[in-house]
Amino acid sequence: MTPEAPPRRFDIRIDRALTHPQVIALLEEHLAGMRAASPPECVFALDLNGLRRPEITFLTAWLEGELVAMGALKELTPTTAIEGGHGELKSMRTSARHLRQGAAQAILTELLNLARQRGYARVSLETGSTPPFDAAIAMYRRFGFVECGPFADYREGPFSRFMNTEKI
Repeated sequence: MTPEAPPRRFDIRIDRALTHPQVIALLEEHLAGMRAASPPECVFALDLNGLRRPEITFLTAWLEGELVAMGALKELTPTTAIEGGHGELKSMRTSARHLRQGAAQAILTELLNLARQRGYARVSLETGSTPPFDAAIAMYRRFGFVECGPFADYREGPFSRFMNTEKI
């Protein structure tokens, strides 16, 4: 019996500038993928300027000098003394060359840890509803996300699926 390989250790970084060529390339891959899988009016992915907004924390996962995944947490409602805040996952993407190696799970784990540190009561996400999104949806379910209705400024539609978790 062969022992299992140890889990990969990704170097997870906060990126405020989003200027590294590998970051720009992965974001372009992400936007192209979203546009290929959904009609234009149903693509809610953020571009570089959108991801640079102050309410967004953008994370990258690196392995041996190569960018393998990215994801962001957008603050929708801040935590107050009375109630927990609300965050939204944005721009979750793994490089096509590094799918199913644990990078997305590493990014999602760090984003949920960040949400806990901020005292969020809930984290939500909008994703696609077509087959290219099935693997991501399965991962979100493993992390405790469940189906919900639209939130923030989103509207119900055939190409959107909404999920959230209150156990973060």
